[in-house]
Amino acid sequence: MAGVVAVLVLLAILAWPIGLLIWANGKIQHVEALSDADNTPGTTYLLAGSDARGSGGINDSTSGARTDTIMVLHKPRSGPVALISIPRDTFAEMPDGSGSNKINAAYSYGGAPMLVQAVERLSGLTVDHYVEVGFGGVEGVVDAVGGVRLCLDYDVHDVKSKLKWKKGCHVADGKTALAFSRMRYADPTGDIGRAQRQQQVIGAIGKKVADPGVLLNPVNQVGLADAGLSALVTDTNTGIIDVAQLGLAFRSANGKDGVTGTPPIATVNYRTPSGASAVLLDENQTGEFWAKIRDGEYPAGEKIGGMPGS
Repeated sequence: MAGVVAVLVLLAILAWPIGLLIWANGKIQHVEALSDADNTPGTTYLLAGSDARGSGGINDSTSGARTDTIMVLHKPRSGPVALISIPRDTFAEMPDGSGSNKINAAYSYGGAPMLVQAVERLSGLTVDHYVEVGFGGVEGVVDAVGGVRLCLDYDVHDVKSKLKWKKGCHVADGKTALAFSRMRYADPTGDIGRAQRQQQVIGAIGKKVADPGVLLNPVNQVGLADAGLSALVTDTNTGIIDVAQLGLAFRSANGKDGVTGTPPIATVNYRTPSGASAVLLDENQTGEFWAKIRDGEYPAGEKIGGMPGS
């Protein structure tokens, strides 16, 4: 999940004086990310959670960076806002001509620009805004709001994510919320279950941030923005107002008037030519799925896509 949820803290910025807006805008780091693809209708955000070592939340000897989270947030010209989680192990065509691979390999091989192009090829949507947050973002924001209430209906003791969870609902601090959103090896549905938990964390933070006691407190505003923005990277054309608009769209997608889900999945155990296990999308449904996302044709309040029968 990484720190994608951190963007929600920027809802508070809408009520800030101009001086604080300038301060917040200056904290954002920028990277060349967008392609030269023709525009598609509506506004499309690509949100990536980077596990780059040193980005916060994780420190080990692993080199390089990967995307633990890939989400497409699309606001159509009319119709509900959609938040679609693309499993990081989705088998997709690489834009560099090297063939197909797990989609998060695009980020490992070519950073933000290659990931943007890979998602555009997969979805048919042109990315208007790229937003990336390091692992430290989610941990810092959750701690800044005093923890969030999360639920899981089975016990977990996962060595990889370091999540220890007792069946039921509990208030989680930043470290636990990060592990909750990263865990997949102890999840019987793997990447699919992780995407669902990521969206649960997003919703929980959104509720906390929207609380008047948090939203209207200047001290909390600065603390939240500092926690979120310190781990934030956007494309060179995206500024603080764009990110604030993203926060509003995020809330809409996760509310009763939004749409959430994953693309239609054929299997989560596809064996690639190299012998690795990957998520294979349903090629008979994927094109229509993304077209309906683009045009806002899914009914509000629906959870869409996923495995057959889900």
